[in-house]
Formats: sequence, C-alpha cells, structure tokens
Amino acid sequence: MTRIYHNPRCSKSRETLKLIEAAGISPEVVLYLETPVSREKLAELVAHSGLPVSAFLRAKEAEAKELGITASSDPEAILDAIAAHPRLMERPVVESDKGVALGRPPEAVKAVL
Repeated sequence: MTRIYHNPRCSKSRETLKLIEAAGISPEVVLYLETPVSREKLAELVAHSGLPVSAFLRAKEAEAKELGITASSDPEAILDAIAAHPRLMERPVVESDKGVALGRPPEAVKAVL
C-alpha cells in the first residue's frame, strides 16, 4: 500500500506523484484539503516518519501566524493546529509499508517506495 497526501496545486506534490507513478506504483491519492487527516492519523504519520512534528508544519502559512504556531511550538499544539487547519500540513506526505516520508524534495520519498 502506498498513499500520497496530495495537493494538486503544489508543484512538489505533483512532482512526487509523478515520481511514484514512474516507479510503477499506483498510489492511493488523498486530497487532504478536501478530506482532512485526523489528528490521530497525523500523529501516526509523524511517528512512522522519524521526523519531528515541526517538519509537518507549514509555519509560513497565514493560519500558522494567526494561531501563533511555529516550528518551536509544543508538538501537541502543532498536531492540533494541523488537524484543525489542513493547509498547515507540509506536502506531500507519502506513506507506505516501508515508512513515511515528506516529498521535500520529491526524491526523499524514494526511501519508502
């Protein structure tokens, strides 16, 4: 199973999807802005990635600034903010049986394909 949490308006997300498909994989595509990821699933993705929760935060988004959420905020507050405001989730996120990776840069997901 390979799943990409995708924003088709994001060039890195589109590049990552193409990279996955070029590897011969047909991933499940989750349009997370339309179908937000639950807080529990976010915590699971972070745990399986080996990355800090702050890596999943788009701290420069207006919502983050309005909420006062930064990369140095409490990890639980970051998860709450991302769950409540899906635009705050860094994209793309790729999940597979091998782990979870952020597609920044897109080549970073090769480790989980």
